[in-house]
Amino acid sequence: MPNVSTRRVVITGMGAISALGVGAEALWQGLRQGRSGIGPLRHQDAARVRVKVAAQVPESFDPAAGIDERTLTQLDRTSEFALHAADEAIQQSGLDFSKEVGARTAVIVGTGVGGETTQDEQSRRLYAENATRVHPLSIVRVMTNASASQISIKYGLRGPTFAVASACASANHAIIQAAQMIRYGLADTAITGGTEACISYVVLRGWEAMRVLADDTCRPFSINRRGLVLGEGAGIFVLESLEHAQARGATILAELAGGGMTADATDIVMPSADGAASAMTQALDEAGLAPEDVDYINAHGTGTQANDATETKAIRLAFGAHADRLAVSSTKSMHGHALGASGALELVAVVNAMRYGIVPPTANLDQADPACDLDYVPNVARDMPVRAALSNSFAFGGLNAVLALKHAP
Repeated sequence: MPNVSTRRVVITGMGAISALGVGAEALWQGLRQGRSGIGPLRHQDAARVRVKVAAQVPESFDPAAGIDERTLTQLDRTSEFALHAADEAIQQSGLDFSKEVGARTAVIVGTGVGGETTQDEQSRRLYAENATRVHPLSIVRVMTNASASQISIKYGLRGPTFAVASACASANHAIIQAAQMIRYGLADTAITGGTEACISYVVLRGWEAMRVLADDTCRPFSINRRGLVLGEGAGIFVLESLEHAQARGATILAELAGGGMTADATDIVMPSADGAASAMTQALDEAGLAPEDVDYINAHGTGTQANDATETKAIRLAFGAHADRLAVSSTKSMHGHALGASGALELVAVVNAMRYGIVPPTANLDQADPACDLDYVPNVARDMPVRAALSNSFAFGGLNAVLALKHAP
């Protein structure tokens, strides 16, 4: 057996729920078509907020499908998303968690907000309706670790199980933590990703107050971009050590070759190009990649003035002259900014870009900002081989997490 610190980590299953539909395939098809899931806000308080658009999971989503009634009563919407995405990922992987496999499987799920829909509903009961009691299962719905715990319970997974919360970098941080668990021998397999259900009155008003929400659509890197569009959903992945996957004859989707994590330590909301560039460089180094080996970057690309220009500068710092030969796109233009789940939705895009040789576009990019001068794959997907790729997540708090991927071994 190789030294545990050199164990390679691969992806053998993935599942998703997003504004583009239920399932990872629905997400991928929407992205490759350049189709936007952003639409009119569906919320009982829509008339009370200024911004009228969001990227919400379709109303056809059935949270009860495949979940027993007792468990369903314990779930906030964010856990519903996570369980459904986990089911899809595990089914694709073909893993059997009986016997020792479940004891050697970690569950690490990121979320930026946690059980926000429960928090919002029960606060409304107390403060608007003058109720004297809240739902007796409010705590188990709201707690940040609920999604990870529910996945662990459903599948009998007894390895390290916990939540990661780092705002918009939560999913990437969780995925890196899961990969490290495998790489260093603390687990052989892991269920990991991110989930978010943040479309609540309080969250909407809070983001409005920051003046970074677009009132029409998300236009990353465009000169007339007006801000981000909030989204929701989940992306969950099955990770395994390469030897574990090969021993059982699993289909390997991609290799998760490296990850970079840094903190800007400068400002709670203003991003730093240096911090983001350092995370990208760390990811390349851990993956054993030179800048010239990378063909595609899925950008954080929120559509805000500060983020897009700063990320462009960071990519140039990390990649030098090769930055001009990279394909860079922001899929948030289609699935919205799902906060702690965004990195997981974007990882679905990166894995499939490598598998199929198709880079998803940046939708709604009509005129590039001179401060954003890279190749952003405007509006139409591009057929091109992708040997290696990065996926960027940069969060409020100055927290950066970058994934580096290679083709399946």
